[in-house]
Amino acid sequence: MRAVVFESAGNLTLAERPEPTAGHKEVIIEVAAVGVCGTDTHVFDGEFEGTIFPLVPGHEASGIVVAIGAGVTHVAVGDQVAVNPSTTCGECEYCLTGKSNLCRAWNGLGVVASDGASQERFTAPAANVFKLKPETDVYQAALIEPLACAIRAYDILPRKMSEHYLVYGAGTMGLLMAQLAPRAGAASVTIVDLNEGRLATAREVGIDNAYTSANDAGREKWDVVIDCTGNIRAIEDGLPRVKAGGTFQHFGVAPAEAMANYSPFRVYRDEISIVGTMAVLNSFGRAVEMFEAGAIKSEPMISHSFTLEDYPQALEMFRKGTGRKLQIRPNDSSSKVFHA
Repeated sequence: MRAVVFESAGNLTLAERPEPTAGHKEVIIEVAAVGVCGTDTHVFDGEFEGTIFPLVPGHEASGIVVAIGAGVTHVAVGDQVAVNPSTTCGECEYCLTGKSNLCRAWNGLGVVASDGASQERFTAPAANVFKLKPETDVYQAALIEPLACAIRAYDILPRKMSEHYLVYGAGTMGLLMAQLAPRAGAASVTIVDLNEGRLATAREVGIDNAYTSANDAGREKWDVVIDCTGNIRAIEDGLPRVKAGGTFQHFGVAPAEAMANYSPFRVYRDEISIVGTMAVLNSFGRAVEMFEAGAIKSEPMISHSFTLEDYPQALEMFRKGTGRKLQIRPNDSSSKVFHA
């Protein structure tokens, strides 16, 4: 069985791996699609905290159940599923107090210490496998994992009616956060990205206020500013644009050692709330329901699919910021372009 393997930081191979077997309360999934994400680049570059190499990447996954272990009753062979990649210890103070996404032993499949979905088939804990409707597009359903992260982010935000939102980054997460904002009560949503192609996608999914600079938006301050880039320049540009009494949210994943400059006086004087958001917390099932209810426009978001052999090309394309959502489809025989 073929798999992409990050052998060490900056070094990947296409390797042959043994076929997986399903243990107690485990599910074997034939991968339909797995999204390429900014987290993957941080893992590959050795910038993500706690990653243990070698590692098969890929945490935004959907597919078909091909085997189940003892004790699995909620899915069956042939079911379409999406997979929550987050696993936790279940025993620490965070897990026991309802904050399992902050578990000090948090482990994301394809991110920290367990292999992910950039392979033909992979093993997932049954508790992390969510059944999809037969009519759900299993390839587009790989967007459910990032949608679950976006829902978690909104769980943290104040979500007051008739507020104005500014989102930095029109990649996958920025597009999801911007699309969800009206459902959270936003009176307006503005999205900023230096990439004109991504701004075109933002408009295609319904975000009309799309600019290369927040200076062009006709507004000086916003109630909620969300960084979905992890880029220090974007963070430093965005935080001063928060209205007094407003909220700045760190969503994008920055390198673990990166530092940003801001004015503590302004945070004090204007009572700015600065919040983080980490992975998912009781939001994956809701993401499945919202995805299947059509809460986001998923089809325009996916631009390319790649075979396992073409994984390096997908990674390079992602770094260049070209295309929309890029997917690896491990069991396809050729790479495809859906939106140039």
